[in-house]
Amino acid sequence: MTANVNWSYPTAIRFGSGRIAELADACRAAGITRPLFVTDRVLAPLPMVARTLELLEVAGLGRSIFSGVDPNPTELNLQAGLEAYHAGKHDGVVAFGGGSGLDLGKLIAFMSGQTRPLWDFEDIGDWWTRAAVKGIAPIIAVPTTAGTGAEVGRAGVITNSVTHEKKIIFHPKILPSQVICDPELTLSMPPAITAGTGLDAFAHCLEAYCAPSYHPMGHGIALEGMRLVKENLPKVYADGSDIEARGHMMAAAAMGAVAFQKGLGAIHAISHPIGALYNTHHGTTNAVVMPAVVAFNRPAIEEPIRRLANYLDIAGGFDGFVQFLVELNRSLNIPANLTALGVVNPDLDALVAAALADPSAGGNPVQLTRENTRQLLQSCL
Repeated sequence: MTANVNWSYPTAIRFGSGRIAELADACRAAGITRPLFVTDRVLAPLPMVARTLELLEVAGLGRSIFSGVDPNPTELNLQAGLEAYHAGKHDGVVAFGGGSGLDLGKLIAFMSGQTRPLWDFEDIGDWWTRAAVKGIAPIIAVPTTAGTGAEVGRAGVITNSVTHEKKIIFHPKILPSQVICDPELTLSMPPAITAGTGLDAFAHCLEAYCAPSYHPMGHGIALEGMRLVKENLPKVYADGSDIEARGHMMAAAAMGAVAFQKGLGAIHAISHPIGALYNTHHGTTNAVVMPAVVAFNRPAIEEPIRRLANYLDIAGGFDGFVQFLVELNRSLNIPANLTALGVVNPDLDALVAAALADPSAGGNPVQLTRENTRQLLQSCL
């Protein structure tokens, strides 16, 4: 990437190749003098983590690391992270990795000074106002994938290990105060993760675009985010070293998370419980159910999708767009349905109930009911 720019929407974003070198400066800007570096078990032994920890150590910020993060992190991971945070007398978090590492890092910082239990801050009504603002530590987010956009999100997703439900914990202060988006950090992503995370970004933009609430800024950001994914995801899947396309995908991921302040929908309402129960990759699950959900929502979104297809230079209007989704999935080796993804003989009643209870369900253009959600799930199988 030749671009080297600073963004302040929705937070301070340092975007460009090599910007990870500014991590110590970002810590100083956030007021962090003793950060806890949070990442997942897969990334922890990699050279890029060692290099990043060295940047912190050379700057006198220590090299404390917590890597006990599962692919779908639970409150047990959070408790272990909080113990590490307090034992090290840390004053902030550097969250490094994909959505799992970023979400858990953000929640460690959020819960570090709270006295109420985690589930008291679920994204329901005004529950976020229960949090002690002074008990939220500063957060720096460094994404290493291009999909979730968790680096610019005001929430963290965490799985309840007892009920196997994915919960969204929300607070405006969960939004990191400093973000480093360095596309060089995404170069080592294997093709399958590149595809799954990239389609996660597309799903965020698509659901935001289709959500019925009024948010023209989110609407416009979603539109451009989808164009970036359409043009660049096939490039990085074919050639992971394409730094220009990697940069565009990283931008699209952040754009998707900014845009979905407008709303999400049935794609996420279905993928959240499936991921919690079957431990499937979130972005890949979104991709699998995306064509069926778009077809399901046709009565409410046919005209917006026609306009979207025109913008993306996809022929055939609504039907052409659905076919584009199917062909894009196929070209990226995404499983054709949930059964192929590993969801075999599911408890449909439980999945329907969980989908209807998911906060994303309320943003779907067609109101979800027990009957039509069951039919939608069956079409995804």
